[in-house]
Amino acid sequence: MIVEFAPYSLSWGEVDPARHPFDSASAAQVVHSLGPARHVPNRPDISVTDPAMSAWSHGQGALWADAMSHALTEHYGRWAVGWRWAHDEGDFDGGPVGTWCCPRDSITTREETLDRVVAALREWREWLENLAGWFEAYLLEPADIEGQRILWERAARNLILQVVDRTGCGSGWHGHCHQVLTWFLDHWGVAPDAAESLVDEAIGGRFHSWTSPDTVLVDDIAERLALSLRPHDGPRSDEPAPDHLERWLTMRETVPWHQAPDTAADTPVTSSRDGAAEDIRAFDGAVDPARAEGLLAALEVMRADAARGLPLDFELLRSWQQHVLDTPQPSPFRSLPAFAKGGRERYGIGPDTATRLNACLAESTNDHRSPLPLTARAARACLDVCFFHPFDDGNARSAFLTLLFILAREGITLHNVGLLRRITFQADNPQDPLILARYIDIHLTETQRNAPGPVPS
Repeated sequence: MIVEFAPYSLSWGEVDPARHPFDSASAAQVVHSLGPARHVPNRPDISVTDPAMSAWSHGQGALWADAMSHALTEHYGRWAVGWRWAHDEGDFDGGPVGTWCCPRDSITTREETLDRVVAALREWREWLENLAGWFEAYLLEPADIEGQRILWERAARNLILQVVDRTGCGSGWHGHCHQVLTWFLDHWGVAPDAAESLVDEAIGGRFHSWTSPDTVLVDDIAERLALSLRPHDGPRSDEPAPDHLERWLTMRETVPWHQAPDTAADTPVTSSRDGAAEDIRAFDGAVDPARAEGLLAALEVMRADAARGLPLDFELLRSWQQHVLDTPQPSPFRSLPAFAKGGRERYGIGPDTATRLNACLAESTNDHRSPLPLTARAARACLDVCFFHPFDDGNARSAFLTLLFILAREGITLHNVGLLRRITFQADNPQDPLILARYIDIHLTETQRNAPGPVPS
C-alpha cells in the first residue's frame, strides 16, 4: 500500500535530478498557474489550539495540499510530492523540508501560502540535487566492491550524517535515512529490492525518533552496509520486467477474502452527505474544474446504472470513462503494456486480457452459494480495475467508480471516501487487499453512524 502523495514511497528513479529537469527560476510562475493556486482555502480565524482548527487542517486544508501535490506531479513528475516532507511531525514525518509544515501552520493568505509552496519545492529539489552530488562524490566502481569497501563505507557514513543534519533527528527521521541509503545503492546499480533488504539488515531497527545516533552506531551501520554488498549485488541484469497483472491474478486466488471485515452488513444506507461528490468537488475541483465536472458526470451515470441493476463489465466501465475523460467516443481497451507507480509495476496485454477482466468483474455480484462480505467484493473489483489497467488514462478514477458501484448496487452512499482515493496498492502485496476491505468497512461504519434517523411520526 502506498499513499499517493507520500514521499517515503519514492524510488531513486522517480527523484533522480538527472532524469527530471527542473527550472527553479520559473517555479513561482508554474505554481501560480496551477489550478489549486486559484482556490487556496480560507484559513479559519480561530486559535491553532481550537479543535476546529485541527479538523479544518485535516479536512479542507489537507484536501487542498493533496490537490497541489497532484498538480505539481502532473507538471514536474512524481518527485515533486516531496515539497511537503517537513521536519518532525508535519504532513509526513521526518523529512528534509523546513519551509512547509502542514495546513494548520502553513496555509495563511493566498500569496504567503503559494510562496511557501514555491520555497518548499525548491528546497526539496535542492536536497535531491545535493544527494545526487554526494552519491557521485566517491569514485566507486560497482564491479570492484571487494576492493573498495572503505570507500563504500565512507559514502554511507557521510549520507547518514547528512540526513541527521538535515532532518534534525525529529519524529520519523530514520525513515528518510533508510530511503536515502536505498537510493544510494540503487544509484550505483544495486537492484531496488536487494537495496531495501541490505539497508534493513544494516540498520536493524537501531535508529529512533527524536534521537541522534552516536558515532559508534553510525560507523557500525555504514560498515555493515559496505560488508553486506556482494559482487552480484552490482549492476542489474537485463531480465525482462515482471508482469504485475499476472502477479495480481495469482495472488487474487490466495487472498482470504472471507476474512474481510463485515461489521456493516449489506443493507441500504444513505449518509447525510454525499462523501464521493464532495471529495471530487474539493480535490479534483482544486486540481482542474473540468476534471471534477467529468468525474461528477461519471458518478451520476454510474449511480443510475447501479439503480438499474446493470452487470459490471468493461462495456460499463468504458461508458463511465467517456465522461471521466470527456471523449467523444467510449474509451477502448488498451493495446499495449501499461505502467504505473513510476514504472515499478508493468501490466501485460494479451488477446484475452479484456475477457479475463470481464470474468473477474462478474464475480463482484454476491454469490449466495459462496457469499463474500460486501467489503471484499468491492475491494476485489476495485483492485481488478487497478491492475488490469484497461485504459490509457484515468484508471484510478475508473477503479474508484467501480468500488462505489458495488456499494451503490446495495443502496449505499458513503459519508466519506478519504481512505479510498489517495491510497495506491501494490499488485503483489498479499496484505493490501484486506487493508482496502478494512478501509471500506471503516467508511461503511461511519456512514451508518451518520445516516439520517427515522422521521418522527
